[in-house]
Order: sequence, then C-alpha cells, then structure tokens
Amino acid sequence: MNPLDNILTADQVLLDLDASSKKRVFEQAGMLFESRLGMARTQIFDSLFAREKLGSTGLGQGIAIPHGRIKGLKQAAGALIRLATPIPFDSPDGRPVTLLFVLLVPEQATEEHLQILSELAQRFSDRAFREALLAAPDVATVLSLFKKS
Repeated sequence: MNPLDNILTADQVLLDLDASSKKRVFEQAGMLFESRLGMARTQIFDSLFAREKLGSTGLGQGIAIPHGRIKGLKQAAGALIRLATPIPFDSPDGRPVTLLFVLLVPEQATEEHLQILSELAQRFSDRAFREALLAAPDVATVLSLFKKS
C-alpha cells in the first residue's frame, strides 16, 4: 500500500499561496489543519517550528517537507502547498522553496513517519513530478499526480 494514500485530500491542497516566510507558511498550515482536523493551530505551528529549529526541512530543488509529531492526532495528515513566490528555506542547495508538503504524524508514529517521509523524498526527487506539480492548473491535477505510484 502506498504510504501517501489517505493523507492528502482536496481541501488540504493550497495552490499559489502568498506567504513571505517560513513562519507565514507554518501559520497558514496551522490554520488549514485547524479547520480540517480540529487541532489547535498553535500546536501545529509550534510542532513545525520546533522541528525546523533542529535543521532545515528543505530538500533542495525548491522543495521542503516540514513535519511534526502531534499529540492526540489519530492518523497522519498532509498538505501540499505551492507558493506564489519562492521563499528562503535554508535548503542544502541554497535555492528558495516553492513546493512544500507539510506532514503531521501522531506522536508515536515513528515507523509510519519514516515511511511517509521516504516516499515523499523519493517522489520529489523526480524532476518530472516536481515540474508537473509546479504546472498543475488545479487541485484535481495535484491529487492525480499523488495517486500515481
């Protein structure tokens, strides 16, 4: 089974978000997950920001996978965010980030967390996949790209 199945839904895709910094992206992610999952936006923001302080979740090639463990979360959840304007993210290649996959996992989901991160890193290492996400005209197209295995 694909570890990404069931963690990305249409209401968790934000295309061409206007955000000027990591902090603003994390705030938007907090609001998104608060409205979709009923979790406190501050809990989500704090988890993402705490993880980022350990080291950038920027992968390079304009991609970042900010992630955090959330107490009380029942199953992994994700959001794909495509920014209108790239932002600095302290990525290894120094390039700003345009595509982010924000991943939340239950506090104790170590193996699942690693499987999902591995799958995301593999997908985003594919140039054609990245370019298709950047060019996707709508949410349905984004979701169809993630459904392909």
